Amino acid sequence: MDISTLIGVAGCLAMVGLGIISGGTNLMTFVDIPSVLIVVLGSYFGLFTFSSLADTLGIFNTIGLTFKVANYNEKSLIQQLMSMSEKARREGLLALEEMLDDLGDEFIKKGLRLVVDGTDAEIVRNLMETELGQMQERHVVKIQVVNMWGTLAPGLGMLGTVIGLIGMLKNLEDKSALGPNMAVALITTLYGSMVANLLMIPLGGKLKASDAKETKVKEMAIEGVLSIQAGDNPRILAMKLLTYLNPVDRKAVESEILKD
Repeated sequence: MDISTLIGVAGCLAMVGLGIISGGTNLMTFVDIPSVLIVVLGSYFGLFTFSSLADTLGIFNTIGLTFKVANYNEKSLIQQLMSMSEKARREGLLALEEMLDDLGDEFIKKGLRLVVDGTDAEIVRNLMETELGQMQERHVVKIQVVNMWGTLAPGLGMLGTVIGLIGMLKNLEDKSALGPNMAVALITTLYGSMVANLLMIPLGGKLKASDAKETKVKEMAIEGVLSIQAGDNPRILAMKLLTYLNPVDRKAVESEILKD
């Protein structure tokens, strides 16, 4: 589990709750069912208009991804590609075919199979980059749905405020209706801000960061596959791939795989 997401969400909600309690107000004062219906469910149903049925229904699976840690194990990837580079230089590209079944990464496997089949390097690059581009497009669509929920929620909050004020003004003579209508008027704005700023906008940002990380790993894989096809020395291949890592990770990995 990605503990940072859990800390972020729980911490934000806890600070809001602590602020309410420290202000001398009961938490139950801020629980209002009409406001939940208008803001949370209203903005969610707005997503059906914005996006496809599958993407809207799948938004909870998308949000769930922010609570998972994706480990791409770049060190193992570089070592594996170095080993293949060494074998290809020693025995030829066809010798890689027997290693393909042991590869767990389908993206690299497809690229190396093209290399083994003697496909031109430019075609290999184009095909792998096209697959990478399609992955990015899928990710963008999912991130847009999450961000749109964050955009719609404050708008529905303002709509709820207007509804509450209208109800209050139309029933000024009925004092018993003033409280509930005022609650809807104010709490819907609060809910809209919370859904957007405590949840959807940060979660959308995390999904975007995850997409960037996966994209970088796949770009590294493309460079590795093409380097093997070009017959690069394994150390040269490793030095190329290390450039994709941040300085801290690069230093740690470099000390292990280039220690000889």
